[in-house]
Amino acid sequence: MAAAHQILAMSWARVLLCGVLLAGTAGAHDLFLKFDSWFLSPDSEAEVDLFNGTFGRSDNVITRDRMLDVSIVRADGQREHPDESQWRDVGQRTRLGFRTGGSGTYLLGVSTKARMIEMTGEEFDGYLEHDGVLDVLEARRGAGTLGTAARERYSKHVKAIAQVGPVTTGAALEALGYPIEIVPLSNPYELQVGDFLPIRVEERGQPLAGQLVYASHGAHHVHDESGNHVEAFRGRTDESGQVAIPLEAAGPWYVRLIRMVPCPEEQDVDYESNWATLTFEMRPAESAPGPWLWIAVPVVLLVLAIGLVFRRRAG
Repeated sequence: MAAAHQILAMSWARVLLCGVLLAGTAGAHDLFLKFDSWFLSPDSEAEVDLFNGTFGRSDNVITRDRMLDVSIVRADGQREHPDESQWRDVGQRTRLGFRTGGSGTYLLGVSTKARMIEMTGEEFDGYLEHDGVLDVLEARRGAGTLGTAARERYSKHVKAIAQVGPVTTGAALEALGYPIEIVPLSNPYELQVGDFLPIRVEERGQPLAGQLVYASHGAHHVHDESGNHVEAFRGRTDESGQVAIPLEAAGPWYVRLIRMVPCPEEQDVDYESNWATLTFEMRPAESAPGPWLWIAVPVVLLVLAIGLVFRRRAG
């Protein structure tokens, strides 16, 4: 019965996630690795989708020539690179098929090549505000350059942590060497709802201090005055590049960031951005015994004791 309730709770969490995050939870350009369920069976076929858009909707596929790295780190720490033939397009999603092995925690990663985009000043400022690149927005405001057009070179570096079978292993803590990367310092599948997930943000292998980090989940239903979805968590990394995410609910989670820097020495580029996301799923918290249990147990014990006394007297 408890297992059925857990499955039902996780199913509802996924439905809520698709519905609530559909309207731009994490901006219009984010890239996520997303499973139907991050809990997989050992020695079985599995699939994971690249969502290019929001966590609830993919707006277009990612062509294979844009992928610089595709990695799967298995439970034993072995890192492998799936063949291009394992990818296929499903509507606007890009789907990777692979086979799991033994029980353990698996890490998947995709890193894309850089692309250029040009925007008007109004478009660029709006995008900075909507996607939470607030430091660059404030720098433009301070420099009096709000409203000026911008040319941005961007790339995306995404990871997902899946749990295969019951045994947890250390693959989740691996760094893949991407230009920007979210590295968990604890295995989320060894944590419970109510715990904190500590992460470190690394830029080219070094801790990145002062970086804005966002995280959210499917049960979060908060909107600002404009009707935009507000994520469950916003924080900055400390001097060691670390920040702790409060895991307040069960179901699928994402952590995201955009690292953007100006490029004053480049003639054809105004800004360079590296985007990072990390996805995983939290199990529902174990249900605590209801108050009835604390009443029922003593009553049952009392009845058994009385019955035992009468049996001895009858004998």
